Amino acid sequence: MRRRRYVHAVGALGLAGVAGCLGGDENRPTTGAAESAEADIGEASGSDDSDNSDIVLATATTAYDTGLLDALHEEFTARFGIRVKTLVQGTGAALRTAADGDADVVIAHAREAEDEFLRAGHGINRRDLMHNDFLVVGPESDPAGVDSVGNDPLAAFQTIAESESLFLSRGDDSGTHRREQSLWERSAATPSGRWYQATGDGMGDTLRQASRRGAYTLVDRGTFHVYGDSISLDSFVEGPLGGGPELLRNDYGIIPTNPARHDVDYPSAMAYVGFLTGRTGQKIIRTFGESTLFVPDALDDDPAVDQYGPASDRS
Repeated sequence: MRRRRYVHAVGALGLAGVAGCLGGDENRPTTGAAESAEADIGEASGSDDSDNSDIVLATATTAYDTGLLDALHEEFTARFGIRVKTLVQGTGAALRTAADGDADVVIAHAREAEDEFLRAGHGINRRDLMHNDFLVVGPESDPAGVDSVGNDPLAAFQTIAESESLFLSRGDDSGTHRREQSLWERSAATPSGRWYQATGDGMGDTLRQASRRGAYTLVDRGTFHVYGDSISLDSFVEGPLGGGPELLRNDYGIIPTNPARHDVDYPSAMAYVGFLTGRTGQKIIRTFGESTLFVPDALDDDPAVDQYGPASDRS
C-alpha cells in the first residue's frame, strides 16, 4: 500500500520536515504540538498495512501551530479509537501529498487551490471547517508608516513598496503565500527589488526572521498569537476578527481524498470529517484559546452548496 510506505518514510525523515515547517524546535513556543507530531511519526513508522486504526492528515501549518489540532485529535481518538498521523505542510504541499494518495484527508486554506484539487478528482465531499483572518505585521518603529493608512491591506502593501521597507514573503505556495500574492496583485504596487524577499519557510520561522530583521510580513491570527510573546512585531492591519475588511478573511476547508482514485481509508476519513464539522468538534474550535483564534463554520441552517465541490461562480 503506497500510503503506508510513505508514512514509513516519514518515520525516518518526517521529524526534520516538521521542524522545517515550524522553523526549528529550539525556538518554537511550547504548545504540545511538536511533541505530539514526533510521537505520531514514531508510531506511524512502526505500523503495517494491516493496521487500520490510524489515518493520515496533511494539513496547513497555520491550523497546526496553535495546538488546535492536538485538542481535536485527542477527543476524536478517545471517541472513535482512530489515531491521526499529522503531516504538517503548506497548503500547496498538503494538497499535493493528498493528490499522490499519501494522505486520507487534507485541511487547507486556499479555496482556488482546493477547487483545482477537487476538479482533478483527487478529493470529494469538501466541507467548510472554520475561519480566522490575516494580519499585516511589522516592526514597532513602522518605517513604512503603515499605521497611518488604517485597516487597508492594499494601501499598506503599497506604502511598504513605495518606501522599499523590507517585506518577507513565505514564498512556499502555502495558503498564506497565495493570499499575499493576491493582495499584491490587487494593490497598485509590484513586489520586486531587494526589499522583497522570500524565506521559503513556514510561518513560525518567517515571523522570527521578520522580528530579527525588522521586516513586515503577512500572518494568520492564530500563529501570530502563538508566537507573539517571543517576537518583536506589531499588528498594523487586521482582518474581520479585528474589525477589518473581509479581504483578509482566512477560510479553512477539509477534504477527504477520493477513494476511487487512491488507496485510502475513506470511512475513517469521513468519520474524522464528521467529527470536526459536528457539534463537538465545532465547539472545541469555538472555545479554543484565551481569545478567538478560529471561528467554526460547519454548522449552518442554510449551508452554502458550493462548499462541497469546486465553486462554479468563483472569479
